[in-house]
Amino acid sequence: MAHKSAVDANYRFIAASQEVTTRIGQRQQALALYITLVVSLLAALVALKPGTAASTVPVEWLLLGFPVASLCLTLLNYKAERAITNLRLFMSELERLDNAQDSLPSYNTHPQWAMGANKARRFHDYASAVLVTGGNLVGLGAAYKIYPTRIAEAPETFYFSIVVTVISVLVLLLGSRWSFRPTQQSSL
Repeated sequence: MAHKSAVDANYRFIAASQEVTTRIGQRQQALALYITLVVSLLAALVALKPGTAASTVPVEWLLLGFPVASLCLTLLNYKAERAITNLRLFMSELERLDNAQDSLPSYNTHPQWAMGANKARRFHDYASAVLVTGGNLVGLGAAYKIYPTRIAEAPETFYFSIVVTVISVLVLLLGSRWSFRPTQQSSL
């Protein structure tokens, strides 16, 4: 006789909570990756400055690295935010089982707690936007200063980089639109 076992709601909640923590960690790792890429690109720009043997390498390719890194950070940030929102919706449903939200504090169900968490996480979006803005200003500015002739020969690469940077910053600043918001009704 086979017994069918069900995973208790507490275990499901704990698993989802651990996954949220993992996704938040991934957002932090994406920032570290972005910083590493920007610093590496800056080092390459300086190392290839005119007058060195390697200065014949097309710096336009390096120039594109700055907006590519920015776009990747933006996409990773969006992915993590969507995953966190989905997990918190699931956790909110679990908090509402048997109307538990009426007798227990519910982090994902009561707006006062959920919105406070969103406001705190918003600073990650600000930090990301500042890093993308600063990283691109420094990187594109250094490229413009070190390689004015090369930039003048291929201005579309420079302007394309600026456009992608602006788009990345705007998406990062609009990230709160995808944040978790508690719903009033349970779908269970």
